[in-house]
Amino acid sequence: MAKLSECEEDNHQNQIQSQKKPMQKKSTTPKPFNATLDPTKPMAFLETVFDFVSRESDLFRSDSVLKDIMVMLRSVKEKADVAERKRKEMIMRRMAEEKRAEASASAPPPPKEEPKGLVPNKGNGLDFDKYSWGQNLQEVTINVPVPPGTKSSSIICEMKNKHVKIGLKGQPPIIDGELYLSIKVEDCFWSLEDQKSISVLMTKQNKTEWWKYLIKGEPEIDIQKAQPETSKLSDLDLETRSTVEKMMFDQRQKSMGLPTSGEIQKQEILKKFMAERPDMNYPGAGQFV
Repeated sequence: MAKLSECEEDNHQNQIQSQKKPMQKKSTTPKPFNATLDPTKPMAFLETVFDFVSRESDLFRSDSVLKDIMVMLRSVKEKADVAERKRKEMIMRRMAEEKRAEASASAPPPPKEEPKGLVPNKGNGLDFDKYSWGQNLQEVTINVPVPPGTKSSSIICEMKNKHVKIGLKGQPPIIDGELYLSIKVEDCFWSLEDQKSISVLMTKQNKTEWWKYLIKGEPEIDIQKAQPETSKLSDLDLETRSTVEKMMFDQRQKSMGLPTSGEIQKQEILKKFMAERPDMNYPGAGQFV
């Protein structure tokens, strides 16, 4: 009995000594890890990773390990969300570009611009069988051929604010109708040239506008093709000259497919506004930049 008690006491002492022994630390030598991710079973891959880490490190002995893992997972999730959002945005942009390209390819060609009128003669008017007319921004001229030897007393020339009648007595009038715009009757004149043609000069009421026709009902001219007399610009007053120069500039710009003075002004206003508000989105404004 004494021997049995001594044996039990020895065993108890051994247990106490074993409990007091410090826990052995995991080796700090790097351990190779080999695993293959099956995209259809991501949880199995994570389980393998965690099992390996628990065997080869002290990570899971920390009381805060769960919190640390959750922080790490949130960070990974945020990065994944950002990457996914960018991927979707790229897909949407590509689809939009493809849609625009398809629409552009299938869109019918722009309709040809219809002529705005007849090409004017050298005098910025038109020639007819019985008379011709021309103009500049200040005046309108009419030339009416008559039989040689015609006398002034046989001529009828009546000019009113917006009406003119020209012809020979005892015959149907050659010209009789409503004018395109008003004239200054007191500044209008006519004369018989070499007894074979009637020359009429009418001063425009509005000296900044081209006439599209002389008499209502006549064919119209394309006023975009009217050519101002540049040699006489210096004779114009400042306001009229500025208007003429602007019209000439706009005509040159249109002929070259470039913006007119009004369009350029709008572009400058938009550029200034965009510079003052860089934070705003301006779709379709890239051509102005």
